[in-house]
Parts: sequence; C-alpha cells; structure tokens
Amino acid sequence: MSLDEVIGSALDDRELTYRHDEPGRFFVTLPGTKKLQTNCWLVIGRHALVVEAFVCRKPDEAHEDVYRFLLRRNAKLYGVHYTVDARGDIYLVGRVALHAVTPDELDRVLGQVVEAADGDFNTLLEIGFKGAIRREWDWRVSRGESLANLRAFQHLVD
Repeated sequence: MSLDEVIGSALDDRELTYRHDEPGRFFVTLPGTKKLQTNCWLVIGRHALVVEAFVCRKPDEAHEDVYRFLLRRNAKLYGVHYTVDARGDIYLVGRVALHAVTPDELDRVLGQVVEAADGDFNTLLEIGFKGAIRREWDWRVSRGESLANLRAFQHLVD
C-alpha cells in the first residue's frame, strides 16, 4: 500500500473531511468545539510527512505573553510544536519520519493538533485579542446583538 493510500484510508476510517487533489498532499479539516475547525496540511516530503495547521492570526496585543504561552505549551506537545510565520500568524507544525507513518501515528499527531488548536484557542484569544473582544462585546450590547459566541469571554468584560 502506498503512503497516499495509508493516509487516505486512515482519514476515511476517522471520517475526516479532506481534499487530496495531487499525490502526496492532503488538506484535512479537523473538527473542534472552541475553534470550530482547524485546517491542516499533510505533505509527503522526501524524508518525512510534514504536518502544518493554522491556529490563529497574529495577536493584536500582548505579543510577549502570547509567545511565552506558546513556548511553554511546546514542552507538552507530541509530534507538533507552535511556530509563527513571517507575519506573526500562529501555526502548529511537525514532521513524522516516512517509515513511522501509520494509521495509529496519524491518529496521535492529528489528535494532538486538535487538542492543542482547539484547547488553546480561547486562551490565545484572551491573551492576544482582549481589547478586540471587549470592543466587540460593547458594540454588540449597544446594538442589542447576540452575545452567544462571546459568552466564553464574559469574564473579560465583567
């Protein structure tokens, strides 16, 4: 079985949504609860399967606190780590040796991507976007708009 077939079969078995438009490249949508979905690339390279998932855009504020959180969090992650791109957007990236790519290993690594991206999402927003959340809350209150998707951040405005 080719590596493309191993990956495709593993994604199918886990009922994950993905695109596989060219050999060696999978664009996977991972479901979450706080971050409703995390888009993740799986790219077969010469020596490793590269995993790359967008987590959130560059923080508006408290950059040092956000980066400190990411560095501390890296110590607890399996198979992936946090990084930032040239713009400051936050990603999870990792590599799995080609000989180690199995359905179980994909499950562990993709599970870690979901756990980190989804589990850390609100914390990253609270640290790096506190001012924007407060402004959005005030704007919605002034217009009588729904606060439903901001309830997790009510403690920031109380």
